[in-house]
Amino acid sequence: MAPQRRFTRIAGLLVLPATASLVLAGCSGSGSGDASQGGSNSFSLTYATSNNIESPFEALAKKYMEANPDVTITLNPQPNDTYGDTLRTQLQAGNASDVLETEAGSGQTRSIIPLARANFLEPLPESVKDVIPAGSENLVTLDGTIYGQPLGISYAGLIYNEVAATAAGITSFATTENELITQCQEASAAGKSLFVLAGATVPNAGITASIVAATRVYAETPDWNQQRLDGEVTFADSAGWKDTLETVKKLYDEGCFQAGAEGAGFDAITNGLTSGTNISFFGPVSNAAQLQSAAPEQKFVAQAFPPATAGDKSFGVASPTYSLSLNAASANKDAANAFLDWVAAPEQANLFADVSGLLPVSGLSSLDLSSTIYADVADQIENGDYTPLANSDWPNASVYDALATGVQGLLTGQSTVESVLASLDTAWDQ
Repeated sequence: MAPQRRFTRIAGLLVLPATASLVLAGCSGSGSGDASQGGSNSFSLTYATSNNIESPFEALAKKYMEANPDVTITLNPQPNDTYGDTLRTQLQAGNASDVLETEAGSGQTRSIIPLARANFLEPLPESVKDVIPAGSENLVTLDGTIYGQPLGISYAGLIYNEVAATAAGITSFATTENELITQCQEASAAGKSLFVLAGATVPNAGITASIVAATRVYAETPDWNQQRLDGEVTFADSAGWKDTLETVKKLYDEGCFQAGAEGAGFDAITNGLTSGTNISFFGPVSNAAQLQSAAPEQKFVAQAFPPATAGDKSFGVASPTYSLSLNAASANKDAANAFLDWVAAPEQANLFADVSGLLPVSGLSSLDLSSTIYADVADQIENGDYTPLANSDWPNASVYDALATGVQGLLTGQSTVESVLASLDTAWDQ
């Protein structure tokens, strides 16, 4: 499939009828292999969800069952803001699903490396190497063994509602911090906010700071994480990380976020963007396809968070994040492995990218993005002006939690920039 066709199919695949033959279970997995779940051809799949829009994982399961009518997949969606903790609890209790949505790297409770270290994940076959992006091997392997199968490259930046922006008198997105603050004021005068933030949730608070850090930290020091691992730098002494947190606080103080952002959940993002009350949000741009299908009268595209000044370099975030892993305690490994094999096969390797709006796992520099939602960040993607998600290779999930709770504290006035930076170093060194 040519890259141009790949991206024109996204919206259509996301609006498959929700009444297809899925077995929707609650929070209990089917790792026990209960025959009531469909016998040896059945397996269960758990994944994170932030809204009631059809998940790409759900669409993926439908397509597999259409191709394999004798297979039943039990879906166990879990709230995104508690997904990592729920997944680990289920794994410890022995009732997790057979196939698990995991995240590349080591920086979250759902991340592949710590789950593999805890012996929760089953080794995957060597054939999975074919869908691991070059240079990302360390994010899905432990001691040379593969534990995660990447599903696509996630570009994280701003999902921007052009219709809502135009209604507020904004005709093009800001290219510097000063322009950004001006646009915050213009949006406010029009009864909107430039950004909507789910400030009460760890994932959105954390990724907001991470996207700002791409330009403030990693554009100038792309190996900052390695320097921190080597003990050459700290968060407390980093001008870039200080600038990142000060920028987030400034956006809040200048009214760039919606009222009550510090206490808002994910529903604020979905409702605010689809209604046009809010203009953009920080997060994976793949969500734009789902939002577009839910609000066809709006127009959602990707934008990059601007640098501080016109002379600085804008940097994005792009890395393999969504992955599939196999529960080591699964009683349905044959059926689960057949599903993973299907996804990993050469003719299927880009399926999740098709369905979700993610970028494919290879060939980014050669894609034609000019007629896609990524058009305004195409040069950044094609030139490689991006960094992996900041916490991809952080040593433990506590660092990302400290970042997210630190952002929350900055918004409520309970933390200072200096105290947040200190908490990040403490979490890193524990």
